[in-house]
Amino acid sequence: MKGKRMRTVSSKWLKTNALLSHGEIRQFIPMTQRLTSGNLSSMLARYGMVYIKPERGTYGNGVIRAELLKQGPNKYQYQIEMKKRMFKDYQSFYQALTKVTKKRSYLVQMGIHLLKYQKRRFDIRVMVQLNPKGNWETTGIIGRVAHPGKIVTNYHSGGQLVNIEKLLTSHLSLNEQKFLIGKMSKLGVTIAKQLKQKYPDYRQVGVDVGLDVTMKPWIIEVNTNPDPYIFRKLADKSVFRKVMRYKRLKAPIRLLKKKK
Repeated sequence: MKGKRMRTVSSKWLKTNALLSHGEIRQFIPMTQRLTSGNLSSMLARYGMVYIKPERGTYGNGVIRAELLKQGPNKYQYQIEMKKRMFKDYQSFYQALTKVTKKRSYLVQMGIHLLKYQKRRFDIRVMVQLNPKGNWETTGIIGRVAHPGKIVTNYHSGGQLVNIEKLLTSHLSLNEQKFLIGKMSKLGVTIAKQLKQKYPDYRQVGVDVGLDVTMKPWIIEVNTNPDPYIFRKLADKSVFRKVMRYKRLKAPIRLLKKKK
C-alpha cells in the first residue's frame, strides 16, 4: 500500500529555500533567516523592523512584529496580537521573546512597510491552481486588510476581505492597476511552477503578496493549502465558483487520458 501523497508543505523555511533557487523569484523574497539572537540583532540593525514567524503555523497565529525604536528611552519593541512591550536593552528584549516562542522553530523576516487602506495595512492573496488541462492558472486575487491595531491581515485573525481594485484605487491609475495585477498573476504562476518541481504532489498555492510604497511586490508567505472560501466575499461570484471547481479536480484531464 502506497503512503499518502504530500499535498501540503508546512515548513515556511523549506518553501523559502525552494523559491530562492529561482533567479526571477529571488528578487521578490524578503531576507529570511532562522531566529537566533544574533540573526535578530543584525536584522533589526539593518532593517529597523522585522516579523518573527513560527516556521509552521497558519492564520497568522504567533506572528510577532519587532522594531528597533529611534526615539525615547526604550530601544526595542515587539507586538503580538494587540499587545505591545518595550525594552531598554536587547538582552531583556530577547529574553522576553524567548518566553513567547519557547522552544518552537521560528523565522525572522525583513519587515515590509505595507501600503494602507483607511489607515490599515493590507496585503494580497493570489490563488494559483492547476486547471483541467494540467496548467497552472491564477484563479483569484483578493485584498486582505488588517484588523485595526493588529499586525496580521488574515481573515481568521479579524482581517477584512476587500476587492483588490478598491484597495489600489487611491495608489494607482486604472492602467497601473491592471499592469500590477497582471504582474502578480504571472508571479503566482511562476512560484507554483517552481514549488511543483520540488514538491510535485500539490495542486494549488496561495501566495501572500505585500506592496511597499514603491509598489514593489514582496512574497510574504506561500501556502500550499490555501483557504478557497475567502473568495466568496468577492462581488464577482464566478471567481469563487472557478476556485472551487479547480479545487475539486482530482487530476488534469490530459493525465487521466494517459492512464486509460
